Amino acid sequence: MSEGPTGVPAPPRRVRADARRSVDALLTAAAEVFAESGVDAPVRQITARAGVGAGTLYRHFPQRSDLIAAVFRHEVDACAEAAPALAERYEPAEALIRWLGRFAGFVATKRGLKAALHSGDSAYASLPAYFTEHFVPVLTDLLDAAAATGAVRGDVPPYDLLRMLGDTVSPDDPDYTERVIGLLVDGLRYGAGRPGAD
Repeated sequence: MSEGPTGVPAPPRRVRADARRSVDALLTAAAEVFAESGVDAPVRQITARAGVGAGTLYRHFPQRSDLIAAVFRHEVDACAEAAPALAERYEPAEALIRWLGRFAGFVATKRGLKAALHSGDSAYASLPAYFTEHFVPVLTDLLDAAAATGAVRGDVPPYDLLRMLGDTVSPDDPDYTERVIGLLVDGLRYGAGRPGAD
């Protein structure tokens, strides 16, 4: 922290907090617009929803790929951070089921980003690892906690479960997605607590 003329520490710069709020507003607005209109939606839709000017967007995200990558990371963070909160509020099996639903929602709303993320743009090169590094640990914790109570089997690799959901979620049919989650949970429960199931 810098010091003022009297040697007293100067207060933190308000500009930094304002900039953070602008970035958060842009990421939230962009995520909503991308889900509704795709990643090629006009910038003015994003800035209007965020309540900021185009200059603010381009100052933080000079290229559209910068914004798309930032939205992806922001949404991954939010989904991953939901896991410990659910674990504190619910019994292990219920926390697991609720987080799988939260993850399915993440996958459904990110379908619009799929083409961009597989475009070969170097801006997206680190995102698959970001996905794995954030989701595998939280799902591992949820699965381990539920398996410890005997509610689910303990021999399911978390990454396999993420892939299964990622491959089957339907953004246009939430009822189908809910049924798929139910089937996956039934599979997790099959043989739970039996010798060799964990």
